[in-house]
Formats: sequence, structure tokens, C-alpha cells
Amino acid sequence: MRFFCFVLGGGAAVLFAASSLHGQSPQRPNVLMIAIDDQNDWIGCMQGHPQAATPNIDRLAARGTLFLNAHCQSPLCNSSRASLMSGRRPSSSGVYGLAPAIRQADTLRDVETLPQFFRRHGYRTMMSGKIYHGGYGRRPQDEEFDVVGPAAGVGARPQQPLVRTPSGHPLVDWGTFPHRDEDKGDWALASWTVEQLQRQHDQPFFLCTGFFLPHVPCYVTQKWYDMFPDETLELPPVQNNDRSDTPRFSWYLHWKLPEPRLKFLQQEGQWKNLVRSYLASTAFVDAQIGRILSALDSSPYAENTIVVLWSDHGWHLGEKEITGKNTLWDRGTRVPLIFAGPGVPASQTCSEPAELLDIYPTLSELCALPEPAGQEGHSLGPQLADPATPRKWPAITTHNHDNHGVRTRRWRFISYADGSEELYDMQEDPNEWDNLADSPMHAEVLREHRGMLPESSLQPVAGSLHRILIYRPDTGELSWEGTAIPAGAAIPEYED
Repeated sequence: MRFFCFVLGGGAAVLFAASSLHGQSPQRPNVLMIAIDDQNDWIGCMQGHPQAATPNIDRLAARGTLFLNAHCQSPLCNSSRASLMSGRRPSSSGVYGLAPAIRQADTLRDVETLPQFFRRHGYRTMMSGKIYHGGYGRRPQDEEFDVVGPAAGVGARPQQPLVRTPSGHPLVDWGTFPHRDEDKGDWALASWTVEQLQRQHDQPFFLCTGFFLPHVPCYVTQKWYDMFPDETLELPPVQNNDRSDTPRFSWYLHWKLPEPRLKFLQQEGQWKNLVRSYLASTAFVDAQIGRILSALDSSPYAENTIVVLWSDHGWHLGEKEITGKNTLWDRGTRVPLIFAGPGVPASQTCSEPAELLDIYPTLSELCALPEPAGQEGHSLGPQLADPATPRKWPAITTHNHDNHGVRTRRWRFISYADGSEELYDMQEDPNEWDNLADSPMHAEVLREHRGMLPESSLQPVAGSLHRILIYRPDTGELSWEGTAIPAGAAIPEYED
């Protein structure tokens, strides 16, 4: 057996095994990509919640490098995934809502996506579950994946909703009812992925699995729910009137959503139930990831497979007086991001800002592929080589046009389309309770972070739908999902 060494940016060496047969090229590493939907930092190794039970994700982090300050590009499923898979920022593509799908956006119609890039370089591409939002990527004519497994889904459902929320949306529900783990959609995804790892492959593979939970409805079997009993459950820390020092414009980013406000959870006695259900859903998904990692460890591919794990965005469970996503605070943007496998040192954590956009160029570098074109993210190779290596780029999250969150190592800066701002010292105030934007002492910090904003932010691309906010700076007019927001209107489910 011969070995070939490739050097990453920053000096990290990747060792690939190859046959000693004359003329045979080195065997490139496989890629196993695991995505989790709506997973915030309530992961054991990220310490987002003291009772999070994720031993398998923690085990993966111990085998590789965990990015503790990683953030999504958009706090919404479709726009986040379109950005990650294309390597383009939402502010560059104009994709901010749950529609259009990636190829229906003129700005992304012709980009070479991450799986297409690997496919062009000799990889067999396979997927199950939710990688893109919606059904894109599952059809042969999409030319994304050679093999397509089960779709993401809830699986077993109760006959009636368990919780009556103000919106009545069929997906916004949580709790436990009699059913089996094997009846859940995520169980089927893990089983299919295990089967692929047990097959013989005659070319390197790019294997993706996207879990549904802890996306609502957070339905769990009783054994997972019982892991987090009411009497010892810790609710996330919140501050009364936390929004008193945040701009009114912050409400417009989640003006009227299916997910309820904290006010509803408190009035209806549902806060603990939701937190239990979310933690339990995360624990269940962690167990499915454990099944996949065990299959990988016992397969012929164990020593030559790069594993990358990520979530598309965070999720609020009462913080900032809301539930759900669609925010530019850490709870809405911070996500797990782990790399493990050949070329990735074990037992490392990195606190430099990282973005989901960085996955595409990092994987191409780890696999010694040519540098992909048009990428707006940057390889994390230097941080894999030495996690203390500074990043000159912040993590930027955008939600609808001209609303940006900028995350550096210490600070979170938020700039809204109307010019209002927020600034938080994440070392001294990790809960983002004290907005420092009006503090003269922090004028230089504000100036520096304003200089990190994207140079331009496109209006929503044609076909944009669902959770779309339009602001006209010349008149101050606002519309949410096509309906005007009158000046001084009561905030739905919060003030009315």
C-alpha cells in the first residue's frame, strides 16, 4: 500500500491510501454529510443547554474538530440550504423565503452545487431525507444525486393535535403519544444510510442524510420524553421585557408566524412540554446518528471517510419572547458544525467565526479537489490545522433584504433595513440581554462591524414566497407576505 499526502491551507496534511498498482490514482476520501433540521446549540459538546443528551454527536466532535462559533447564512430552511449547497449568500441570490426552490431562482439556476461538484470529480452522490428544502434533488432530471433514498418526514402522527396553537398550523405541535421509534421518518433515514455503508462501492461516495427532527412537530416516544422529567427540567433563561431595548423592526422579521410566542407557552402551560419535546427529539436524532457512525466504524470505509455534521439554523424556545426561527440573534443562527475523518485532527474546538458557506470549499480542499468557482465562503483548512488561527471574515446571517447579523469572536452586530441596530458583547452577555448600540463607549466597535456588512443586498428574487418582508426606505412602507403592515400596528400574538 502506498500513501499520498496533500497539504491544506495552513499546513494541515491529509493522508490518502492508494493501491500500489502502477498507474492507479490515489483513492480519494469518501464524504458522509449529516444534516439536522432546526437544530440549535442544544448539543452536549456545545453547552447550549445543560441537560442536552447527545452522546453520539459528542463522540463525533471528540473524533474531529468542533466549530463552537458557527452560524447559518439564513435563519430559514430553504434559503439556508440553497446558500450552503450553492456557495452563494442570500444577499447575493435574493433567496430569502421558503420559495423559490434553488433552480427556480434566476440567480442560482446555473450554479454548480456541492453534490454536482463532487459528482463531476468522480464521486457517486447519494442522499436521503432533507438536504435541499422541498422535493428538489430527488428527481433524476435534477442531476444532483445518483441514488435517492427515503424522503424526510414525520412518520407516525397522533389522530388529533396534541397542542392547540394560535396558528393551528398542522406542523406546529409537540409532545408524546403511543408509537415506536421504528415508526418515525428519521429511523428510516438512518436505516437507509446504514445500508449504503454496508454496500460495496467501486468509486468514492458523497453520501448525504438529512434528518427531520427536531423540526416541529416534535413528536417523541415516551422513553425519550421521560429522559427530561418536569420536576428537574431547566427552562432556557429569559429576561422579562427583553425586547424593550431592541428595535421595533426586529419584530418585522418574524411578524406573523406559525410558531407561537413565549406569551402563549406561559399562558397555556406549554413551555416545559415544548422544551422537553425539543430536547427529547434531539436525543432521538442523536441516537440515529449513533447508528450511522457505528455502521461507518464497522465498514471498510471507516478510515477513509470525512464526516461533516451541520444544522440549517437555530431555534428559539422562549428566548427573546418567541419560539421558532427567523431571527438574527445567536439562538436563531448558531448551529453545530463538526468535521472528522482523514486530515482532521481529533479533540479540537475552534471559537473563530465560521459559516455554513465554508462547508463547500472546506470539503473540496479536504478531498484534494480543484478549488470550486464562485464561492463566497472560505475553507476552514487553516482552523483545522490550528484552531487558534484567526479568521479575517465574520459569520454573516441575512434574513430578508438588508437585514444582517454579523458575528465575530466577541461581538454580535445586527443591522436592520431601516437603519436601526443592535450590538451585544457575547463574552459578557451571552444571552444578548443588553443592547449596546446606543453606547458611546462602543462607537468604534459599531464602526468596525458596519464595515463587515455585505456590499449589496438584493431584493427578493422573482417567485419569493412565505416569510418575505419588503421594506421601502423612501416611504417607510412595510409588507409581510404581500400584506401591508400599518404604522403602529399591534405585534400579532404579543400586543394584541
